[in-house]
Amino acid sequence: MKITRVGDDVTVLADHLEVPGIGFLPVNAYVLRAAAPVVVDTGLSLPDRRFVDELAAVLDPADVAWIWLTHPDRDHTGGLFDLIEAAPSARVVTTYLAVGIMSTERPLPMDRVHLLNPGQGLDVGDRILSAFRPPLFDNPATVGFHDGRGTYFSSDCFGAPMPSADLATCDDVRALPAAELRAAQLLWATVDSPWVHLVDPGRYLSGVEPVRALHPDVILSSHLPPAAGECDAFVDMLSAAPGSDPFVGPDQRALEEMLAGFERGGGVG
Repeated sequence: MKITRVGDDVTVLADHLEVPGIGFLPVNAYVLRAAAPVVVDTGLSLPDRRFVDELAAVLDPADVAWIWLTHPDRDHTGGLFDLIEAAPSARVVTTYLAVGIMSTERPLPMDRVHLLNPGQGLDVGDRILSAFRPPLFDNPATVGFHDGRGTYFSSDCFGAPMPSADLATCDDVRALPAAELRAAQLLWATVDSPWVHLVDPGRYLSGVEPVRALHPDVILSSHLPPAAGECDAFVDMLSAAPGSDPFVGPDQRALEEMLAGFERGGGVG
């Protein structure tokens, strides 16, 4: 995990996951240093990740006041229960639906939950975090937020697989040329939100317009390096997503060819 700063009050805990045939997917959690500190998501659910130990390099976990769970997918919840234990005063900001989804594996302690819906706000002492549903999402419980100071936490929206692990954890998305970034974002849009090809274009674009109107200075996606000054380009990319080529994943024949290639290369057995 790589730790970097964005501005004066946001820290990125940047991880990545290699996705064969697609690239290296950034997997970010964030710390918002508000008066009441907020941790946004808790990393990958892999046995070798020690999210709370990594977080301790940024702030004392016991000082965390809020854990904003953008949605309950396993690449966002890896350190959640360890952090709940390490931060006894923290409450988990999530939705009723997310609580239900998590209850199928490990229920959240309900006295530690703070339910919040898109359109509502959370007072963190020195600002109000305004909750929204991003234009693209893969989980119906997704809720991002704007911090009122120009930073837009978008969950999966705007994500992109990167061509290398170093780029996946870099501190500025502009390290990747703009044309390559746009292509990777459109790919991710079709992978993560395949429904984008099925919606009424007018209704979909009406969901994109609030981002254009807000025009955040910084966009922080769960699956993209930090992006400053990219709102116009990103909104244009979102607008093009319904007309992009749908993603078609490998089938069994392709899997067998990949496995055979690994065997020839000494990667299996």
